[in-house]
Amino acid sequence: MANIISDEMIEYVGILAKLSLSGGEKEQARKDMGNMLDYIDRLNELDTEDVEPLYHVFPSENVFREDVVTNGDEKERMLANAPARKEDAWQVPKTVEQ
Repeated sequence: MANIISDEMIEYVGILAKLSLSGGEKEQARKDMGNMLDYIDRLNELDTEDVEPLYHVFPSENVFREDVVTNGDEKERMLANAPARKEDAWQVPKTVEQ
């Protein structure tokens, strides 16, 4: 796979990464990219037919409790504390003028 990495590709990747590579650095980059592509080829050879997808490294389970109403309808009790009421809501002073 390393033979498909051309000088133009090294130049292009250098431009994308905003790197100015010397001749030796370009050759080292070509070698490193070739090694990475060879490794990817090796990974593609693995048989993953019966392998379940892994969503997380650690087993996970829902740690949240069920959302159950425990205090019921206490609207009247809460509205009893209101300094002023308008229908079934607290009445507050106007805060935004138009």
